[in-house]
Amino acid sequence: MSPSVLLAAAPPTGSGGSLDEAARQAGDAAGWVEQNWSTWLNTGLRIILIAAVAIVLRYLIRRALTNLIERMNRSAQAVEGTALGGLLVNAERRRQRSEAIGSVLRSVTSFLILGTAALMILGAFEINLAPLLASAGVAGVALGFGARNLVTDFLSGVFMILEDQYGVGDTVDAGVASGEVIEVGLRVTKLRGDNGEIWYVRNGEVKRIGNLSQGWSTAGVDVTVRPTEDLDRVRAAVSAATEVMTKEEPWSERLWGPVEILGLDAVLLDSMTVRVSAKTMPGKALAVERELRWRIKRSLDEAGISMIGTVPPQPEGESKADPTAAMAAPSAYASTTSPQSLAATPLTPPGISK
Repeated sequence: MSPSVLLAAAPPTGSGGSLDEAARQAGDAAGWVEQNWSTWLNTGLRIILIAAVAIVLRYLIRRALTNLIERMNRSAQAVEGTALGGLLVNAERRRQRSEAIGSVLRSVTSFLILGTAALMILGAFEINLAPLLASAGVAGVALGFGARNLVTDFLSGVFMILEDQYGVGDTVDAGVASGEVIEVGLRVTKLRGDNGEIWYVRNGEVKRIGNLSQGWSTAGVDVTVRPTEDLDRVRAAVSAATEVMTKEEPWSERLWGPVEILGLDAVLLDSMTVRVSAKTMPGKALAVERELRWRIKRSLDEAGISMIGTVPPQPEGESKADPTAAMAAPSAYASTTSPQSLAATPLTPPGISK
């Protein structure tokens, strides 16, 4: 072999240091990977496991809540249209209430599970969570002060739905507004007033609620008659009207008990008041009161009993005419010495002798 070939095949003198350096760096990298690959694998598997458990747990809990809500709606639809369903169950109210509760529970579940999983993943990366949690706490306090009205409305709506204070179809008195509930939300409740107007009431502004549609209602009617009427005849006339009403439709369903004559509620010089009361279906007290007044008035008229405010019966025979009815009232100008006559007398011009 010629010397030129040997010189060409030999490595250059300066490249030996760079190859050694590259080999050393490759060895260091391989050693570092060999030392840390188990830690990386452990961390990666831990993150994958945390994410998988969080996703599966979230899916299972949300699915269970959805099935529970659907079961509640099916049970409400099963009795809808029956007599029991008409009295005890409002399908639309129960559906909205169950969906609202389900939405809140699903949101809370997702927030708790995913938030906990995110913190566990950050902890797997050996990140110090103390400053992060402190910053989140400060941000939460600031957000709570800035949006306190929104938070108050939301929390009030949640407790209102959970406690079933009112629902769709109920007639309520919320203080700031009253009417029939047409929609229930977590922040705002919609009411339809007596004149058809729609009130948007924030749940946080409601300090007290009067539900007129839960349990039962009371219909009360005051029968005011003259103090000279016979109380036994009044009781008999009122009882006859109420007994017929309790046997007729639809009042037999709306009345949840016999109509009671409680007795004299007030006795005055020119009148006496008999109190009549009845327990009715929720929300039907006003209609029952109107029908009771109608029937009691007709029964009293048939019995010849006069109520206060009616024209008193005229005695038989012709009444004598009042002789003073056609006489005019005396005039102040009839007397020449009255102040009115003196004021109306024309003044005499000066310089003219009488």
